[in-house]
Amino acid sequence: MGNGNISFTFYLTVFKEQNQFRYFSFVISLLVYLSIIFFNATVLLAVFKEKSLHKPMYFLICCLCINALYGTAGFFPRLLIDFLSDTHKISRQVCFTQIFVIYTYAVSEYTILTLMAFDRHAAICHPLRYHNIMTPKVTSVCIACAFLYVISYMGLAISFLVSIPLCGNEIERLYCSNWSVVRLSCVNTTNKNILGYLVTATTVFAPAGFIIFTYVRILIICQKMSSEYRGKALQTCVPHIVTFVNYSVASFCDVALSRYDLGKYQVVALVFSVEFLVIPPILNPLMYGLSLPDIRKKILCLFHFSK
Repeated sequence: MGNGNISFTFYLTVFKEQNQFRYFSFVISLLVYLSIIFFNATVLLAVFKEKSLHKPMYFLICCLCINALYGTAGFFPRLLIDFLSDTHKISRQVCFTQIFVIYTYAVSEYTILTLMAFDRHAAICHPLRYHNIMTPKVTSVCIACAFLYVISYMGLAISFLVSIPLCGNEIERLYCSNWSVVRLSCVNTTNKNILGYLVTATTVFAPAGFIIFTYVRILIICQKMSSEYRGKALQTCVPHIVTFVNYSVASFCDVALSRYDLGKYQVVALVFSVEFLVIPPILNPLMYGLSLPDIRKKILCLFHFSK
């Protein structure tokens, strides 16, 4: 392509090297995607059918499940098509749409985890004022503002991305990502990279710092409680902490490895690049469904396993 031309089609080149495993990969990916849909839909159904679970903590868990279904819908259907395709072409519009969906999912995960940390902090550190702090109205406004912020941020990011002149059309990823498209630029993107790092700091590091601070405060407060109340408090916090650590590791692997050419370790890089789209959507509903007694009981009732 000539200098500064706009590519109307991108090619996902990694699929060319996986032709011998395409059908096996298709079946495994389909099973994983169906599992994600089943696990998250089960938790959603359990919460919405049980009125006693209509509380801020459980609504935020539902937000995690909905976000997982949304994010994986931007990844798995296209992945399954590419496994069975011979061309692996993706149009410019579809590529940017996929970037928007996947990155809004990624950033939303942190905003939801931040709200969950605030909810647990209010419940454990200020139990007498909890119901005045986390009212249904406050919870709804917080969730709405969080998603509006993410959509606005990604809308701005996509507008910058669309304006970049490209001198290539080959993407060495299983999906379209922001950095893989920026690398095709014909011009210096230093200013946009600096802006990207600033935005990353506000959407990843700031929420992560708040979450860590919040749980440290909770652990300090728990040390002053009776053993019985401490156990109940920590029981509701452990799934959140595991979810936060799991997602942070997965997203860090994707961000770190996407910026380097790992050569013969490309398969490892590809696996880690999709970890944040596979592991959290599967692990989260299992964690909350198995570790929180109220949700677990309702799920057992749904499948007629209760006595």
